[in-house]
Amino acid sequence: MNLKSVTQIRNPRFANALAGIPQDIPPIWFMRQAGRYHSHYRNLKEKYSFLELCKNPELAAEVALGPVREFGFDVSILFSDILFPLEALGMGLDYNPGPMLSFRLDSEKDLLKLRSGPEAIFQLEFQKKAMLLTREVLPKETSLIGFLGGPWTLYTYASSGKHDGNLTHSKVNSGLASGFFEMIIPLLLENLRLQLEGGAELVMIFDTAAGDLSPDYFKEYVAKPLQTIVSRFPGKVGYYAKGTTEHQLNLIRNTEGLAGFGVDHRFSMEELLKGGYSRGFLQGNFDQSLLFLPKEEFKKALLNYLKPIKRLTKEERKGWVSGLGHGVLQGTPESNIKEMIATIREEFHVSA
Repeated sequence: MNLKSVTQIRNPRFANALAGIPQDIPPIWFMRQAGRYHSHYRNLKEKYSFLELCKNPELAAEVALGPVREFGFDVSILFSDILFPLEALGMGLDYNPGPMLSFRLDSEKDLLKLRSGPEAIFQLEFQKKAMLLTREVLPKETSLIGFLGGPWTLYTYASSGKHDGNLTHSKVNSGLASGFFEMIIPLLLENLRLQLEGGAELVMIFDTAAGDLSPDYFKEYVAKPLQTIVSRFPGKVGYYAKGTTEHQLNLIRNTEGLAGFGVDHRFSMEELLKGGYSRGFLQGNFDQSLLFLPKEEFKKALLNYLKPIKRLTKEERKGWVSGLGHGVLQGTPESNIKEMIATIREEFHVSA
């Protein structure tokens, strides 16, 4: 199946960014743009559990549509969770309120408890259905993307049974990690295929825990698996990990076939764009915590962030996808979300 020909890039600005075509106004989407800060999501959450919102395709589509309808994002993202592949493998998953697995992987023997790949991928069909329904309800010129958790991040969850902060190197069982990767990577490849078949124009890999790794560990457990995944779907995969070092980012940018990547607020977007750092799109990276500032202070901080980027030529800015350094935080004022999107479009608008 030639997935590259299946789904066109619907949003013109997003299409230009992915193709490296210079443009005035960048496309805009935020990680967690559908989430707890948004009254639309909170209203749904009063009636349904998080799992229901994710696993009922009609509800997942409605959650994803909400921020596009209200704020006018150029891109919508599948409403789901990175941990569902672990649930599909048979590890159980509940939210109370944070994610908890029914058991953790302590040794290589625990891998025998997991489902086989064909059994596991069947458990993820709901994501494809959610993608298809989301595409139906979105405006025609809004792009739709999917996402997966990175293999390393999923290993940290599987070996702790919950969100356990940083996984230190002393806790790494190389035999367990290798065995887990042999199971999770084929499943992620099939999961990625499902999302593309459902209409995803791009699939992001979110690797929450990857930035904590030393160079050797990062190369072994992040860069190599990423190359394996991207090689199967060149041009269809993006990547983001918070807290990455420049060395780690260099490994990511050299991934052959990667569509592009996001960076957190610790990097200078102006310098990365000016240096042509990314071979594809480059997303980010306004500090999401600044969205909590009073409107006037927030606007000043945003303009200060945009000022050096505005000095760049269109050629230098090509590939930029405007967003945050990480996800929208709970409690973020919706008015500042609207203001940020409007300001970016106003600042980069060029009158004919």
